[in-house]
Amino acid sequence: MQKVAIVGAGRVGETTAQIIAEQETCRELVLIDVKEDIPQGVALDIFESASFFGSDTRVTGSNDPAAMRDANVVVITAGVPRKPGMSRSDVLNTNVQIIDGIIDDMLKYAPDAIVIMVTNPVDVLTYRAWQRTGWPRERVIGQAGVLDASRMAAFIALETGFSHRDITTLVLGGNGDSMVPVTRFCTVNGIPVSHFIGEDRLAEIVQRTRDGGAEILALRKLSSAYDAPGASVVAMVDAISHHRNRLLPCVAVLQGEYGEENIAMGVPCVLANRGLAQVVDLGLNESEMAMFRESAASVREDVTRLKSPR
Repeated sequence: MQKVAIVGAGRVGETTAQIIAEQETCRELVLIDVKEDIPQGVALDIFESASFFGSDTRVTGSNDPAAMRDANVVVITAGVPRKPGMSRSDVLNTNVQIIDGIIDDMLKYAPDAIVIMVTNPVDVLTYRAWQRTGWPRERVIGQAGVLDASRMAAFIALETGFSHRDITTLVLGGNGDSMVPVTRFCTVNGIPVSHFIGEDRLAEIVQRTRDGGAEILALRKLSSAYDAPGASVVAMVDAISHHRNRLLPCVAVLQGEYGEENIAMGVPCVLANRGLAQVVDLGLNESEMAMFRESAASVREDVTRLKSPR
């Protein structure tokens, strides 16, 4: 991939940029932020670490949205973060105005890009980006399930002592309290996780996964999570950059899958060089489907708060 633009040079944006540069996921990486000198400083700091990793990715920063010109992928992390006690929905009214402006810049300078939404509430704002751009859904996806699945995998690793490499998890639905960790599809090297963890304890892990972001926010107090979110974004960019056809839980606009339309939610997605290659429609059982519908209702409630995309 030639160029990735990250809009928002805060902690998630910076972590994402650092990992992309270390892994040489693209040839050119630009950080964009409205705060004067901040993206330039972040970019220079990252670029000065290149010799330690043997990276030739060129990293720059700018306050000018024109710097995203001709980007292959635009990652949007800009917005107002949650504070302790706030839900992701609480920041919707402010963040939708920020996102609308960024999308307009993207339409002007990077009209052929694939956009990865990270800003919360990510389900609603992914849907907003799809509405406002008018692009096919393949080019508008959101990061949530990758992060939630990695959190659940971490908790299972802590509980069992098994290697992270052998643990596979799946989290569907909206990103928040109504997310749907599907334990039936969680395995340790192909063996169902229920073989190692009892039902009650697994239910506690599921709830901790739902509370994962809030737990870190409460502990850090002055900052929400950024290391795991940044790594999750890079997993998506890498899948697109290297045309991996990788199956990852991402936020996608649904067009009949799981019985839902005109909504964006976390579902299993195949990511390749053109973005979303496929939504995998799993055969959820009755209990799982009920949780998914409940999650969809919560997301749709926020979607109805959006004004016209234009």
